[in-house]
Amino acid sequence: MDNRMEHYRSVLALIERVEREAAELIMHAHGILAEMKSGKRDVVTEYDRRVQELLIQRLREELPDAHFFCEELNERDRLDTEQLFIIDPIDGTMNFVRGFHHSCISVAYAERGVVRVGAVYNPYVDEMFTAVTGQGSRLNGRPIHVSDAGLSENLVCCGSSPYAPELADRTFAIARAMYDASLDVRREASAALDLCSVAAGRAGLYFELQLSLWDYAAGALIVEEAGGQCCTVDGGCFPADGSKSSMLAGSPAAVADYFRLAEELGL
Repeated sequence: MDNRMEHYRSVLALIERVEREAAELIMHAHGILAEMKSGKRDVVTEYDRRVQELLIQRLREELPDAHFFCEELNERDRLDTEQLFIIDPIDGTMNFVRGFHHSCISVAYAERGVVRVGAVYNPYVDEMFTAVTGQGSRLNGRPIHVSDAGLSENLVCCGSSPYAPELADRTFAIARAMYDASLDVRREASAALDLCSVAAGRAGLYFELQLSLWDYAAGALIVEEAGGQCCTVDGGCFPADGSKSSMLAGSPAAVADYFRLAEELGL
């Protein structure tokens, strides 16, 4: 087991290094042009592709047998491979395009379908959130932990699932309930960073009704290693095949409060 942990720590150091290198592309971006994918809210830029290409190149140099499951790849490798990197090159692309300066690079490392290492880097504020399975979570090397409080003493982060407008009514019904039960609600448009806010105790809860695996793979590990809980908004497990899913993440107390309210209000 010590050998595995040493391997995971080595992989984490590699991910951190390549995320910081790739972040230079984001920080020096100019003339950003957005291309539509599935619709006007689902966009990609040349920087998404360039960041992803650099990440894959650098990770392959160190781990040539690794496979990749990335947002901007048309063909994605199987999730049950021996070594798999799950990559979102720029989480919060619309923020990036519009100059909101709240985006990140998210990379998770999985073995046979189980995420073992995760790192989420926000270059705008130089915050590196990391986790290794069984070793806790850290922010710039310092241990972090979820809030000990329930909803009434916490902020709630939410995502609006912009690629699935049919989910808007339920999303905003939940958001209103969370607003009434908490200190306030935040919508910052980066699932990975919202998960890290939960892990660091900045927010007590995060929910979104539709995410892709690359949105949450690293962030969910960081939440869980920080003492939090992650599941679907209905209390289920995430799909093993990597298909889209809802996400609920929070402190144990806030998650319990959410499910009590969801039952009371029929959410």
